[in-house]
Amino acid sequence: MTALSVGAGVVLGWAKRKFHVDVDARIEAVTAALPGANCGGCGFVGCASYAEAVVEKGAACTLCPVGGDACALALSAIMGQDLKPSWPMRPVVHCRATSAQRLKRSPYLGEKTCSAANLISGVQGCTYGCLGMGDCFTACAFDAIHVVDGVAVVDYEACTGCGACARVCPRNIISMVPFKKDRMLVVGCSNKDFGKDVKAVCEVGCIGCKACQKASSLFQIENNLPGINYDQYDPENMDATQIAMEKCPMKGLIFVGKPTKKDLDATRDEELPVLVEVDFKTTVDDTQWKG
Repeated sequence: MTALSVGAGVVLGWAKRKFHVDVDARIEAVTAALPGANCGGCGFVGCASYAEAVVEKGAACTLCPVGGDACALALSAIMGQDLKPSWPMRPVVHCRATSAQRLKRSPYLGEKTCSAANLISGVQGCTYGCLGMGDCFTACAFDAIHVVDGVAVVDYEACTGCGACARVCPRNIISMVPFKKDRMLVVGCSNKDFGKDVKAVCEVGCIGCKACQKASSLFQIENNLPGINYDQYDPENMDATQIAMEKCPMKGLIFVGKPTKKDLDATRDEELPVLVEVDFKTTVDDTQWKG
């Protein structure tokens, strides 16, 4: 037994030296500096994979949406890099039509998920709009997006920018936008049809009139729908943008994000509605699975 123990120890010692793999100490340091949420918002499988990419592949130190600026500063210090200006990415839902504002809706009796409903034609007239069945709500680990009156609404106070809602949306109407300020201007529609067709299915959809593009170079019309060039977006110089908002006949250019002090002061004396708690449930929640 003693001889076997000694022999096993020798073999294990040899194996340790033979198969030892040196690990860059910076990988361990970067991993420790990350929040450990493993949300995938950085584009990698988890925090450990992101740490390896930062050290070995030169991935940017600013990709962690949960850790934010503090995490980016810590990673850049470990890597000995100067941190370049960056902004947190936050989701934007490019649809603002409530259930009552959507026309030509048909009863849907199938699985109450967006991914299932998106496979069925005729669920609603607009084939670009939010289906409102809460796949984004289910995917969010931070309770930061809810379905309100048939349309997904982001709670930017709770949102970490992990991007889970954008990845799960079957219609790809949730995009990640660089928030250069707490409140950002966005296009509240995703319909690419011509104006007449849009009006037939939605009361507030963009009709592609190009008024915004004529008022400001920040907007570019593509496939009848305006897009915003966020590289040129200057939150401190919004005069032309304000004109574009005023000229929009459908009032589809809206601000989203955290309310400013001015917003709060403007609504301080208003009577707020009773808060409605979301009770999201699919048709399989109460199903007894067998086999």
